[in-house]
Amino acid sequence: MKKVLYISACVLLFTIAMTGCSQKEKKTQPLADRTIEVVTTTTMVTDLVQNIGGERVNVEGLMGSGIDPHLYKASEGDVGLMSKADIIVYNGLHLEGKMAEIFEQMAKRLKTVAVTEGVDESKLLSPPEFEGAHDPHIWFDISLWVEAALHVKEEFINIDPNHAEIYERNTDAYIEKFKELESFILDEVDKVPTEKRVIITAHDAFNYFGNAYGFDVRGLQGISTAAEAGTADVKELAEFIVDKQIPAIFVETSVPERYIEALQEAVRARGFNVKIGGSLYSDALGSPDSQEGNYIGMVRYNVQTIVNALSR
Repeated sequence: MKKVLYISACVLLFTIAMTGCSQKEKKTQPLADRTIEVVTTTTMVTDLVQNIGGERVNVEGLMGSGIDPHLYKASEGDVGLMSKADIIVYNGLHLEGKMAEIFEQMAKRLKTVAVTEGVDESKLLSPPEFEGAHDPHIWFDISLWVEAALHVKEEFINIDPNHAEIYERNTDAYIEKFKELESFILDEVDKVPTEKRVIITAHDAFNYFGNAYGFDVRGLQGISTAAEAGTADVKELAEFIVDKQIPAIFVETSVPERYIEALQEAVRARGFNVKIGGSLYSDALGSPDSQEGNYIGMVRYNVQTIVNALSR
């Protein structure tokens, strides 16, 4: 298995090297006179870039609805697509953990931007179980996603200063929607009694949400889905649910349901019935044609699902 992974990595890096040789020839037309080609990773980042870039960008997202970025492996096709881009925008903070080496190699040949680089480091969460690294799920704190948006805006202005006004206008309009979203969240959260403000999911994707809006957040797998939940983890969390009489737990659209179902069974074996309160969007948005297919719609859906399950 290690040999196969090593060969696959070598193939991808070779592809990067070969496509990099033709970078100078790919586009001779100045950026100011054409659409900027952007490759993004997660659906949240894709949505962010589309809103800020507007008509100035053509965005190709590598990951679709329901895709887990923690486990995503870039294909040769992905590498080829990135090599032809003017700029690559990704989340960072090891969210796309299996693509780190590819981003490093790409950065030698073209512009790469991690949206989390624009967030004040003092505001990043660093849970002890993540071995000194920061929690990458910053989009669940709207104030941090605003910082990410401002960072992306500045990066586009840097490479395309002739159209700075467009990026400024688009970002201002996007952030204005965030203000409305923030008010909605605060109004909805107020419906949940303080003692019931506990979000339990398969992995700890909602720590920033909990930190911002007063919820205790617990996950079976920790921050990354690359970690497996053990029997001791299930037992400990099941006992917590029974002790606190938590009314609902949640599955995630990008994580297999079996983890939460196992937890539900463990709780039931202890004489308490905890319901599955719904499915939350954690590491990916919904399908493009749905309400949850954009960042704002996804957050509204999650909040309504959480509030409905915990306030009854």
